[in-house]
Amino acid sequence: MAADRFPDQIAPHVPVLIDPLIEAVSPVHGLWLDGTFGAGGYTRRLLDAGADVVIGVDRDPTALDLAAPLSEEYGDRLRLMEGTFSDLDTHAGEPLDGVVLDLGVSSMQLDQAERGFSFMKDGPLDMRMSSEGPSAADLVNNLSEQELADYLYHFGEERASRRIARAIVAARPFETTLQLAEVISGCLPRPKPGQAHPATRSFQAIRIAVNGEFAELIRGLEAAERALKPGGRLAVVTFHSLEDRVVKRFFQIRSGSAARANRYAPESEAEVAQFRLLTRKAVGPTPDEVERNPRARSAKLRVAERTEAAPTPVDRTAMGLPGPAHWWKEKT
Repeated sequence: MAADRFPDQIAPHVPVLIDPLIEAVSPVHGLWLDGTFGAGGYTRRLLDAGADVVIGVDRDPTALDLAAPLSEEYGDRLRLMEGTFSDLDTHAGEPLDGVVLDLGVSSMQLDQAERGFSFMKDGPLDMRMSSEGPSAADLVNNLSEQELADYLYHFGEERASRRIARAIVAARPFETTLQLAEVISGCLPRPKPGQAHPATRSFQAIRIAVNGEFAELIRGLEAAERALKPGGRLAVVTFHSLEDRVVKRFFQIRSGSAARANRYAPESEAEVAQFRLLTRKAVGPTPDEVERNPRARSAKLRVAERTEAAPTPVDRTAMGLPGPAHWWKEKT
């Protein structure tokens, strides 16, 4: 979760898995797009590694406001755009040599209580990565008990989803993060030392629902396939198993490796692969990186190279997206 430069009141952050990412995509050259700009950590390293130009895209206007020092340093080599990475082919406007996506919520957003992402600090129950659309408060105060339980179960893998949803409906309305975290915690056993906070899974699920993160992810992968030129690199950093499953499945299917793993599949499927895998297995952090940055513990990196095959429609129901298949049949 990238961050480099912040005002004094915000702690510095470092981009996760940046060294193995740069190694996997080297040599770096040409036009790149950083679809989750954050504080510019990945963008800086790409520019320093040899990218001619990097287009930095972020849906959070705060991130772009903080990018002024980076813009001054790199001048015309850095182009900033407010928007979502699901539209990255439109943002680019021309074929790309590389795309990097650092998924999930940024450290900057977690550390700012007023953004409402964290159950460790009291703040308004917001969780929006941009300033648009329904907030977390809107969802928890208005969704039905069944809808809440579905989101908690599918987006947070929360086994106590029905119990928590029932408690939320009984206790609403909610205005702050700690109000919600207290109700969720009351539904679950007290954690043992070293275990995650009881509200972790529920807050993850609500944040994903608020920001449409899985719809954004699959649309972003599709857009990268359209935007990358032959030989272009796509690098994706995930932070939980649900994200990684989708990225892994996308790369397997689009590289033909899923077909090769099935001895009954026609060999011709591999011949029209849109990507070639550069990381056969996900790359994780070293112990040293985890010690320096505990938020890197769950991070995984996957990298693939675009082939000359034309982009084709993606069967979203085969991509490992969480939830029932009908959630993903239509574009969102």
